[in-house]
Amino acid sequence: MSRQQDSQGVVLTGYQSNAELLAQPSACPPPRQGLDPQATRTGHSGVRQNPAALPGDRPSAESQRPPVCSHPKSGLPPPPSCQRCDSQDSLDELEMDDYWKEVENISGSLEKEATEEELQKPPDEGERDEAWLAEAGLERLFDGEQEEDSAAFLSTLTRAQAGAVERRLTSLHQTLRRRNRQHLPDVRDIFPLHLEDKAPRQVPVGSQSATSEEASSAEAETVMNVDVAFSEQALTYREKCAGLAARAGGPGSPDDKLPNFRLLKDKTGQTRVGHLSPPDMKKVRRLALVEMTALFDTGGVDLKAHKAVKVKAKESGLFGVPLVALLDQDRRRAAGTKVPFILQRLISHIQEEGLDTEGLLRIPGAAARVKSLRRELECRFYDGTFPWQKLKQHDAASLLKLFIRELPHPLLTVQYLQAFIAVNELPTKKQQLQALNLLVLLLPEANRDSLKALVEFFQRVVEHQAENKMSLNNVSVVMAPNIFMFKGCSSKVTEQQHQFSVATGTANIVRLLIRYQNLLWTIPKFILTQVRQQNTESQRKQNKERAVRKLLKKITTDKAPDRAAPEKPSLLLVFAQQESSQGFIRIQAPQFSKVSMALQLTEDLQAAHVLARFLSQDSDVAVEGEDLCLFEMGGNIEERCLDGEAFMMDLYQLNPTAEWVIKTAR
Repeated sequence: MSRQQDSQGVVLTGYQSNAELLAQPSACPPPRQGLDPQATRTGHSGVRQNPAALPGDRPSAESQRPPVCSHPKSGLPPPPSCQRCDSQDSLDELEMDDYWKEVENISGSLEKEATEEELQKPPDEGERDEAWLAEAGLERLFDGEQEEDSAAFLSTLTRAQAGAVERRLTSLHQTLRRRNRQHLPDVRDIFPLHLEDKAPRQVPVGSQSATSEEASSAEAETVMNVDVAFSEQALTYREKCAGLAARAGGPGSPDDKLPNFRLLKDKTGQTRVGHLSPPDMKKVRRLALVEMTALFDTGGVDLKAHKAVKVKAKESGLFGVPLVALLDQDRRRAAGTKVPFILQRLISHIQEEGLDTEGLLRIPGAAARVKSLRRELECRFYDGTFPWQKLKQHDAASLLKLFIRELPHPLLTVQYLQAFIAVNELPTKKQQLQALNLLVLLLPEANRDSLKALVEFFQRVVEHQAENKMSLNNVSVVMAPNIFMFKGCSSKVTEQQHQFSVATGTANIVRLLIRYQNLLWTIPKFILTQVRQQNTESQRKQNKERAVRKLLKKITTDKAPDRAAPEKPSLLLVFAQQESSQGFIRIQAPQFSKVSMALQLTEDLQAAHVLARFLSQDSDVAVEGEDLCLFEMGGNIEERCLDGEAFMMDLYQLNPTAEWVIKTAR
């Protein structure tokens, strides 16, 4: 079997059994006498001794032991032998056998369906830079113009973030000059202080805390500082610990234990994905793109962005349907659906019946039966007549993996698939997690929510490893091929030169997603701070323009300005200002009978206390307490669902003009 990888990810291109390869002249000699048989494990898929075995049968351990040899086509040396580690948090050689067996099962189950693709010429460097700037919302810089939104955006960038934008603008400028196209503005016109004075760009509020202790303190190694931009932390690490860069702790290191990383406590509360309004999330995504690029630039990793090819996909059904189309048809049945029904139902079925099943996710269901079940699901799922009670757990797990693989485009998207794989090239585990955090924020909402549902399910499988024998590494190794291999890819592929490193690298990414999901699906505070600064800057300019328009209107009207009646502030605003000056805030609850209440601000008053006080005073509330949320609305944020541990005094000082509203969470 040849495993190849194009610029868009790992793909399956053909199949040859190991028995056929051994018959070729390049077949390997038998192991030397006296060599421990276990030492010959390389992680390659094994030879099937019984060709007539059923697809669901598991080969014996002896039949899975491959010979030590170079790649039959490329003549490359064998993959490096992994050092075994007692920790369940390390990727060892034995468990990588499951990876190659999963690849073999996938190749045997792929349907011979022709996919219509539009072969596209790989974008050159200038096109990539232009696409990157457009995705960051800076396309107007091509014309030498800065919109107000872009100006506010650029004013909040850190030193490393500004450097990432500058590099793309400079590269695009050089490319367009070679093409004799229009002249772009000089980068110094956009970042004058940064280029001319060589002074570090001002870091957003909250990022002035020192990071020098981070390299020397043992405790800091497990603390995720989200007050300071990740790229700025990487710059500090590179400047102060350049000699330690070789201590990468990558997936192939002897001891690859995963630390218990934790987030620094924030008195204004953590902000999870989904807690912000869509306009603010759009700003988050732009900042995450620039920050992710700056982080990879600092780590010396060259990212190559890719565009998805056009693939003929079904517009309805269950398998092989784009996530957006699936959600559209599901939302016609239940508004607000975030994860496709079929994915939810497969996960819930396994959780209810089969978390204790030994070999769950690893042992495949019979191929013929799974194919039949797929057709039956397509016909009977939405009318509710599918016999779920008869569905075996290994078959359900195979259907779940099949659903992921059959997506027209990968769950991690073609655009960012290579970036996920490149995370392994960053020098420290902390930087790898920071990059994954940013990549999760960059995923489209449908992909991000579906991935979250999957990693939560994988974690529940791991929690039952005593019964199902599926550790964190087992789950990661088995699921990596299903997440990183996909059908809808360009047929123009290149020979894979580092099969083993790609296998262990993708398994490592899946394992990090599972292990640190509570950290990865949060919005770092420094990005939220930059969003607040953008909103403040935009409001300042809007207020200035509003004042100018108001003055012009007064000048053009017949009524003399001195006779104009002064505007009176609203009573609600007057009461709010009086309450705030006296140490009170007013909580609005327009959805409920008790529409508002006043609370005194104290040092220990938290958002959870506000909700508890409201529920105790309004007995007519029909919703559960966990479905309610206290929102911060207006001021320097559009809308934010507050963490229960957020301190109201600190939030009021951060956003004094905000309103505080209790309503059901989205």
